[in-house]
Amino acid sequence: MAVIIKVPRIGVRATRRKVLIFGAAICVIGLLVAGSVFYRYWTRYGQIVGNRLKEPLFVHTAQIYAAPPEVRPGQTLSAQWVVHELQQAGYTAQGQTPASAMGTYATGPETVTVSPGPDSYHAEDRAAIDFANGTVDQIVDANGAQLAAYELEPLLVTGLSDQSRAKRRLVTFDELPKDLAGAVTSIEDRRFFQHGALDYDGILRSVLHDMMPGRHSLEGASTIDMQVAKMFFLTPQRTFKRKFLQVIIALQLEHRFSKQQIFQMYANEAPLGEVGSYAIDGFGEAAQAYFGKDVGQLNLPECALLAGMIQSPSWLNPFRHPQRAMVRRNVVLDAMVETGAITKKQAEQAKAMPIDVVPGAFDSGEAPWFTELAREELRQRLKDPDYNERGLRIYTSIDPQLQQVAQNAVSDGLKRTDEVVRARYKRLLRYDERRGIKPPPLVYPQVALVALNPHTGQVLALVGGRNYATSQLDHAIAHRPTGSIFKPFVYATAFNSSLAGTPLTNPSGVSGLFTPLTLLHDEPTTFTFDNGQTYSPHDFENHYFGDVPAVEALYRSLNNATVELAEMVGYDNVANVARTAGITSVQPTPAMAIGSYDATPLEMAGAYTVFANDGVKIDPWMLASVRAPNGNVIANYTPETTPVLDPRAAFLTLGLMEQVLNNPHGTGAGIRGMGFIAPAAAKTGTSHDAWFAGFTSNLLCVVWVGNDDYSQLNIEGDRAAGPIWGDFMKAAVQLSQYSDTEQFVPPPGVVQLQLDDTSNLLADAACPDDWTGTFLNGTQPTATCDRPMGNPQNILQKIFGLGQRPVNPPPPPKLAQQPKLAPNTAAPAQPAETQNNNAGQAPEQKKKKRGFWARLFGRHDNNKPQDEQNPRQ
Repeated sequence: MAVIIKVPRIGVRATRRKVLIFGAAICVIGLLVAGSVFYRYWTRYGQIVGNRLKEPLFVHTAQIYAAPPEVRPGQTLSAQWVVHELQQAGYTAQGQTPASAMGTYATGPETVTVSPGPDSYHAEDRAAIDFANGTVDQIVDANGAQLAAYELEPLLVTGLSDQSRAKRRLVTFDELPKDLAGAVTSIEDRRFFQHGALDYDGILRSVLHDMMPGRHSLEGASTIDMQVAKMFFLTPQRTFKRKFLQVIIALQLEHRFSKQQIFQMYANEAPLGEVGSYAIDGFGEAAQAYFGKDVGQLNLPECALLAGMIQSPSWLNPFRHPQRAMVRRNVVLDAMVETGAITKKQAEQAKAMPIDVVPGAFDSGEAPWFTELAREELRQRLKDPDYNERGLRIYTSIDPQLQQVAQNAVSDGLKRTDEVVRARYKRLLRYDERRGIKPPPLVYPQVALVALNPHTGQVLALVGGRNYATSQLDHAIAHRPTGSIFKPFVYATAFNSSLAGTPLTNPSGVSGLFTPLTLLHDEPTTFTFDNGQTYSPHDFENHYFGDVPAVEALYRSLNNATVELAEMVGYDNVANVARTAGITSVQPTPAMAIGSYDATPLEMAGAYTVFANDGVKIDPWMLASVRAPNGNVIANYTPETTPVLDPRAAFLTLGLMEQVLNNPHGTGAGIRGMGFIAPAAAKTGTSHDAWFAGFTSNLLCVVWVGNDDYSQLNIEGDRAAGPIWGDFMKAAVQLSQYSDTEQFVPPPGVVQLQLDDTSNLLADAACPDDWTGTFLNGTQPTATCDRPMGNPQNILQKIFGLGQRPVNPPPPPKLAQQPKLAPNTAAPAQPAETQNNNAGQAPEQKKKKRGFWARLFGRHDNNKPQDEQNPRQ
């Protein structure tokens, strides 16, 4: 029989009450504990955030500034251009508040008045620039005096990277385009400007996701506030504790800053990939690195691309993965439509745009090879390991416009050279396939370009390779055999020695004075030097010209004739001149005369200032001044100069080099065919590599092209390096600051006159084909081409090929100093690469001596056709 026991209901209610009380107590205790923990971390990380914010969020790395643009009367410039330059430099219009400490400007009808401020590179000297008909009419200072020139404020080129090799350009929220903010928030944090530090919906999704087995991605929870917290205060470690700390710090940031300030931090710190060895941080730097423009100039598809890269900068790098970047960009555009940031029509138009990144933007805009050289020079000069954390303003020599021209010339020239390389490689493949030989890999050449002011040594532009993103090796400071661009130093030494009173003695023992018409012997020759060592050079394609005047030996780049001249003047003397000019590796051997020793393109540019600057070498320089953030001068630098040649010897050599371009048989004549018509002097060079070096009255440029593996380029200097030089110089003279090229002006004691092409006598109406000869006064021909019997050469000069009667040169000007040449030193063993330069020739032979009649009439080797390809080394 069942017994039913009734439990009083009051007992059940009591139990439930106890459970509720206990649960509430647990909750309260939990809340108290959580609150205590939260308060502890809030207080602790509040102090950490506060201490961190007492210092600048970003390291103030040294800022690299360009050379100040110079304005001169007569230049083709507009007032708008000057105003734009001033605005780029940070000047504000007069009356605008706040006024810039850098300076202010005022505009009027055809006038711009410039007033540098206390932070300016220049003294606070006001000037008014007047314009008329698209040119600068006059420049007047504050006292009404006319100025011959006026320098504007130098522009910022880039900031040095920090210790982690990160580069950034700091921007403010107001400088960011509206589309960039819309793109970032649409894809990263749609409610950023509406919610607080946390997006609670996102956090809930993240927690539920992470509670699933094997899921610990912590995805979907991070607001921009939380990303900023992670960027500046936390490690990348992915844990729940790190996520909790992100929340604490994000709340602290939200408490201290406005949404615009937080977004500005994010915009300057967001990692956006790498270019070369540099990390690109922030949208300011990314705009320059990928598009070659200021962040404020970005259009909608460019903004969407950068915003899309935040997810995975390396995976979505538009240089390496353009298709991925495009897909991601379009996702961002769709997100912007969903948030109402843009219309569907705008998105479709933007999607139709290609990925328009600029591969050379970083190289030309940031000038990375130049910047790294400047960094190294700073380190050596300042001897302060922390110099890059003091916000120094580094004023340099670089011209941003010319740097862009250099980068364009290199890019276009390499495309042509690469075509030649590929065509040659295809022929090699067919040849090797027939012989069953495995062909070597295809190698594309590297390049260097150095441009400087030949009268100041200012390095105006520098390109160190094909692309900084793929190779950071700076070929502008890489040592390579100089090839035939060394030859002018042989001819200069001959002129200098003669002016110093040292006659030249030809192989037959007869002495005389060296002139452009001195006959040299171009024929296969074995030269003996240094206790019996021998050297047998050969000319290009083994094509020899017999007896030739010195000017022809240089413009045709004849090896044997040049080595003979070096022997006549003395290998030691040539080596001493070259070393004084900065080519320190040379040794007094025959191979030296044709450029078998090494130098860098930067060194050769410095050496060539000797010819353009009246015989004085000016060391190339990049640093002008180092200043504190407030403009106070820490150090100013001046270039070093060294007298190398008598000014007349320098100009006489320059006259020979002009014919390299102007004579139709010159190895550089193709430059004139490219449309470059400015007065210039140059020399081509081919060794392992290709060289082209030359200058106008106001710009000097050296170009090198060669292979990193030191293999033979097998393309002549006028075909590989010459077109790059020609493109660069042709574009440079279109810029206002280099357009006023002038004819070279001979120094006292040097004369220039027109000579007949055939007879090398004075040209007249009967001989219209002429060229400009440059002579020491008193050594020039006096007979005319239609009356050759007036030839002043005597019988001995005709026999021994000295070109004219020996005359006493006029005394050198009092200010012209002869260089102090180092004592002669014994020549070392000939380099292995030059000892066997007679491959493929007839057996070695002693110097051939031409017959009596050949010497008497200076006859060329008539067995050689005169229209064959120009020989050059």
